[in-house]
Amino acid sequence: MQHRGVYVSPADLMALEFKATGLTLLPRRKSRSVLAGRHASRMRGRGLNFEEIRNYLPGDDIRTIDWKITLRLGKPQVRTYTEERDRPALFVVDQRMPMFFGSRRSLKSVTAAELGALGAWMVLKAGDRVGGVVFNDNEIRPIRPHRSRSRVQVLCQAIATMNQVLRPDSSVRANYEQLDRALETALGIAHHDHLVCIVSDFAGAGERTQQLLRQLRAHNDVIAGLVFDPLVQAAPQSGRLVVTEGNLQVEVNLGDRTVQAPIASFFSGRLRDVTELLQRSTVPLFPITTAEEVVDQVRHLLGRRMRYAG
Repeated sequence: MQHRGVYVSPADLMALEFKATGLTLLPRRKSRSVLAGRHASRMRGRGLNFEEIRNYLPGDDIRTIDWKITLRLGKPQVRTYTEERDRPALFVVDQRMPMFFGSRRSLKSVTAAELGALGAWMVLKAGDRVGGVVFNDNEIRPIRPHRSRSRVQVLCQAIATMNQVLRPDSSVRANYEQLDRALETALGIAHHDHLVCIVSDFAGAGERTQQLLRQLRAHNDVIAGLVFDPLVQAAPQSGRLVVTEGNLQVEVNLGDRTVQAPIASFFSGRLRDVTELLQRSTVPLFPITTAEEVVDQVRHLLGRRMRYAG
């Protein structure tokens, strides 16, 4: 069953640890942040945790003086803070039936699995906590953030398990409402100051999806790893395309001019609709194609100004 590009194993995803070296989602410079763009110039970054109130010492910044406590005690008191030790990250990874499709290199489900695992390793190497929400048409698996290799292993196992049950002859029907349910689960975990990375083709996204994205973005940084197949950019002019959804299977002759235009319009229209939805949600777009190695694409995207969906 382990055909490259069709399925992934936990070992495949764990091996991405070594390819994550040198990659980071944390901004080094304002213009190179994953969230750089017209609406957000950089990530929120790590915040400050209140540590204690102590006596004022020569050299302390007078802006840290707590005047209420100073008046009550009769001598200058300052508030001290420490930088948050880590920044939780949540990877929402789609493994539904619509993801079980691909015309080049790998299926969308495999590309999404690799992107979610690679991102998790990048976050752990930065010293931050890693968690996730992995979902298919029937199940949603929440994994609360923790800073450990074992937590990344749990995430990789969950992704691979759902990936390996996908079948072209499956009787499972695509559950387009499951995306919103997964986002609701993520919202219940990421209350504030999380990095939420949604890896999906966003099949079934609608008004509720837009609302949930805005809710997530209100107190967190959210990026969309939009997984797409080259067919959405240019449908082939010949050959046959087999499309299946559960028990329904249709073979389309791409050499027939009467179907070329509708097929091309369908694929390009879906990508356009998703892009516009992300624009309205002010969520940065991280486009990932199934036709190229995920690591190479991430390295390229982090090395240039990101396109901001807005």
